[in-house]
Amino acid sequence: MIKCLFLGYDRKKTKLISLLEKNGCKVINLKRQLLTKDLKKNDIYISFGYRKIISKKILRSAKRPIINLHLSYLPFNRGAYPNFWSFVDNTQSGVTIHEIDKGIDTGPILYQKKINFKATKSLTFKSTYKILFKEIENLFKRNLKKILNNTYKTKKQGKKYTFHKKSDLPKKFRNWDKKILSYKKFI
Repeated sequence: MIKCLFLGYDRKKTKLISLLEKNGCKVINLKRQLLTKDLKKNDIYISFGYRKIISKKILRSAKRPIINLHLSYLPFNRGAYPNFWSFVDNTQSGVTIHEIDKGIDTGPILYQKKINFKATKSLTFKSTYKILFKEIENLFKRNLKKILNNTYKTKKQGKKYTFHKKSDLPKKFRNWDKKILSYKKFI
């Protein structure tokens, strides 16, 4: 049996924990707890919705790289609220599965998919987030065997990138149901 440490979302939020269990994994889920212990007792590590920075010491203690699921087309929109920034900065939308390294969303890419949203009057930040969430789960599902068996190939990220911290989100922005076209006209 494969021991999997799943960092972030729980089974109420994502279907990936059940998918891992159906594929022979014993999953331990840490939602918000800070990783402080040696990771050698786990075979695989998945981060999805985990909002903590993982220390270099913890990263070195893992048997293999920690896999992160990020709702952006890296190297664009590293960091917080990537879906919001793809529209505001006018960068490519998409999803990426990558290895975690010492930087924030800077590790080698395993898989990614571009998502092109058509600018419609009804398109909201929340609706695009839901689409990206489903797409990242599907991308993970399609590549699960290679991820579990550690037989994927990686590629380096491009040198041109964007990055945003949580504090960069405009203080006046509070409504994820906001229509994207009307918000972009406002700014």
